[in-house]
Amino acid sequence: MYHQALIDVAAGGQASGAPDLSALLASAMRSLDEDPPLARRCLERLPGLLAAPDAAGPPDLLPEGPILSDGPAKGGLAGWQLRRVAAHVDTHLQGPIFTSTLAGVAQLSTGHFCRAFKASTGETPHAYIVRQRIRRAQLLMRETRDTLSQIACACGLSDQAHLTRLFRRLLGTTPHAWRCSWQPAG
Repeated sequence: MYHQALIDVAAGGQASGAPDLSALLASAMRSLDEDPPLARRCLERLPGLLAAPDAAGPPDLLPEGPILSDGPAKGGLAGWQLRRVAAHVDTHLQGPIFTSTLAGVAQLSTGHFCRAFKASTGETPHAYIVRQRIRRAQLLMRETRDTLSQIACACGLSDQAHLTRLFRRLLGTTPHAWRCSWQPAG
């Protein structure tokens, strides 16, 4: 039943029987191991389902965690490897993260790890780390009053200029402008 509801929602329709949102989320989480592309499509539709139709809200956060490419990745990482790497990156974002360390976490050679990570996610380990650093910066900008310089350091970036350069490359705007869009008007 939940699998059909996920298929209906992923296709853009409404699930038959209209299961509540928490049940849909729980079903998506269960299907992560069975059919990751389907679960991903369902989860990607959630913001649209939750948002008011005419509300033009602030810009979205970058996606959390590795983004799985559609379909099974030949030569990619196993689920446990991807989870361990993501957890390691999340725990160590405030400092330097080396590809060789991530390869050790996944119990692979550095070269094999880089190829398998890219096959699984469609991005290099470095690009993933940068995206996670900028996502952490977004969360800190939204939740704290810390300066951009403090936020840059908390995210493992060298300084505010480094944060601004990477932020603009990923989101097309400056951290200051993005932060202002999250603050209430008035």
